[in-house]
Amino acid sequence: MPDTVDHSRLILASGSPRRAQLLAQIGVPFTQAKTAVPESRAAGESPRDYVLRLACEKAAAGFAAQPRTEARAWALGADTVVVCGGEVLEKPADFSDFRRMMATLSAVEHSVLTAICLCHDERRLSRVVESRVRLRPLRDSTVEAYWRTGEPADKAGGYGIQGLGAALVENFSGSYSNVVGLPLEALVPMLEEAGIPYWQAGEAS
Repeated sequence: MPDTVDHSRLILASGSPRRAQLLAQIGVPFTQAKTAVPESRAAGESPRDYVLRLACEKAAAGFAAQPRTEARAWALGADTVVVCGGEVLEKPADFSDFRRMMATLSAVEHSVLTAICLCHDERRLSRVVESRVRLRPLRDSTVEAYWRTGEPADKAGGYGIQGLGAALVENFSGSYSNVVGLPLEALVPMLEEAGIPYWQAGEAS
């Protein structure tokens, strides 16, 4: 028999403080649980298929990590990548990798893809959302100064639009929250379909 659903809360299968802030912003009761899913793109795997697979694997891992009590909550997995000229740009490995990324993205429009997946036992709800971002022309001195802030190290594509990296952005189209890492306009209908409440008082745990 399928598990009984606990609709009173959500498991956020991510250690991202940005995704936690976005969930808290719309009043979703949740518990955060970081998962250990290998982030390695398979040969021939498209960027869209890649982020969707990772989001679903993270959601499944988050769901499975719950104690087998009488009722288990839905788990939410998400993954974000930057795509430019067919290349998938994830978190920079080091400054050299970051500098290469910034040279690729400087004054060029690129895609930000975020996949989200809600999982409960065999039930899955998922979406992939795309936004378009253009960074302004970047000088070497700007790239070096931004790296020294420490912000780029854990950001897909090496920048955070919601933080200090906003100074690098010339324009964007599509969902802002998608670029941050959790597209709320796609997530809310999924929450409603799963029966997960939002606009609730209280803090995440």
